[in-house]
Amino acid sequence: MSRTHSENHLVARIGWLRAAVLGANDGIVSTASLIMGVASASAGTSQVLVAGVAGLVAGAMSMAAGEYVSVSSQADTEAADLARERLELQTQPEAELDELTQIYVERGLSYDLARQVATQLTANNVLGAHARDELGIVEHMAARPIEAALTSAVTFAVGAALPLLMVILSPSGTLVYSVAIASLVFLALLGAIGARAGGAGVLKASVRVTFWGAFAMALTAGIGALVGTAV
Repeated sequence: MSRTHSENHLVARIGWLRAAVLGANDGIVSTASLIMGVASASAGTSQVLVAGVAGLVAGAMSMAAGEYVSVSSQADTEAADLARERLELQTQPEAELDELTQIYVERGLSYDLARQVATQLTANNVLGAHARDELGIVEHMAARPIEAALTSAVTFAVGAALPLLMVILSPSGTLVYSVAIASLVFLALLGAIGARAGGAGVLKASVRVTFWGAFAMALTAGIGALVGTAV
């Protein structure tokens, strides 16, 4: 009795997962860095909180706009390539079949088998076959601007809210240290969650995210302290 072989590949998550990890990471790092920079310049807690809230709102909007414009450019390029390919399939069908055949030959098939595969695939869905194997465009990895924009904005706001919460909960004398330590913990958790969602190694992702977050926060806090001293 044969059993159905079931596989659960996670590559379909790559679009929204990339936007989510980028948004949350940027929210934590940029807001924590802003808070530490302002606090290191000897600002009061209320001023730090106002700066942090402003950073959250501005950052979320910036992430949404940036992701939308960036991914829209990718979507426009994909659409233009598909339109060009559609025209070539209408005007040069035999040349396009030869091109697809050669792609399969380069992947290791004999010419006769590659020709047979190309013919059968194009008979089923000619544009889909060329989009996938010639252009590298597949449905689950296609650009989705609105999804990317909303995901980045929401996760940025969530990430930014974490260091802001520490401003409210921490005594003013230990604010910088509390925000720094808590933000590093949040970054480590983010790296672990992102790795788990994508099926990758947790430790490596956590260390990578935490290291670069710590570097950014330390640099910003140092600049804030120098500016505060100079002023």
